[in-house]
This record gives sequence, C-alpha cells and structure tokens, in this order.
Amino acid sequence: MQVLPIRLVPDPVLRRKAKRVRGLDGPTQRLIDEMIETMRDAYGVGLAAPQVGKLWRIIVIELPGEEVKTLINPEVVKKGGERVVEEGCLSIPGYRGEIKRSVSVTAKGYNRQGKEIRLRGKELLAQALEHEIDHLNGVLYIDYLESPDKLYKIHWEQAGL
Repeated sequence: MQVLPIRLVPDPVLRRKAKRVRGLDGPTQRLIDEMIETMRDAYGVGLAAPQVGKLWRIIVIELPGEEVKTLINPEVVKKGGERVVEEGCLSIPGYRGEIKRSVSVTAKGYNRQGKEIRLRGKELLAQALEHEIDHLNGVLYIDYLESPDKLYKIHWEQAGL
C-alpha cells in the first residue's frame, strides 16, 4: 500500500461531483486501503476519494479508538439538531473555521463487501459523515463559513501535534 498525495485547495478536483462506484473490484479495494493509509499518515479522522484525486463516491472515517468505517456511494438520509463546531480539512492544511453542523446524522451506503449499511452518528461521527459526503459533492467546509473571519490559521501546538 502507498500513501497517496492529498489534493489541496484550489485543486479543481475538490470542486467536482464524484461518480457512483459500480463495482468492488481490485482497483476499488486497493484505493480504499490506500485511502485508509493516507488518512492515518496525515492524522486525519476522515478522507474522501476526491481528496486523493479520484472522483469516486468513497469515504473512510476512523474515530479515535474505533474501527475504520468505509462507505461507498454514501447518502445522508437524516439529520437532527444543529451545533457550532470547529472544523478543519486535510485539503486545507493549517486552517480551521467555525461552522454549523448537525448533532446527529444517519447515512446509508455500502461497505467494502457490497452490503448495504446505515451509519448513525452523533457529535464527531455526525460531523465527519457530513464533511466527507460534502467532499463527494464538491463542497468544502469553508463554503459554510458565516464570514471570512471565522477561518483562522492554526499553530502546530493547537493542532495537537
């Protein structure tokens, strides 16, 4: 497996809508493995295929202390509540911003074995599901900023590194 280069803003691939995945063949499975490796190498919580230059509807999420969740062709089917969160993105390194996200999210899609699944998440999982599925639609968290002053540069000690 290899660590893939993460596309950074203003790379146009980040603004394009990803295509549905039609099969779970070798190249798709390899991409999922490489996405997981890339996410971990970058100390991320989630990663969407467009962030590594593939316009496929695949996301991976790994919360601290939990197993990796893979969703293929994911869709948000239910949202609940609203909260203000601090959010960052591997494609916009060194910055964070305050935006509104749902308190709870239910998403459906397929796991890497092709079985239909539903993920229900609150707090950080809900935030990660919305963030990564947004990437599949060409949407970045900075699109939700109330104003430009809500985006700020972070220092390494703030990033927890």
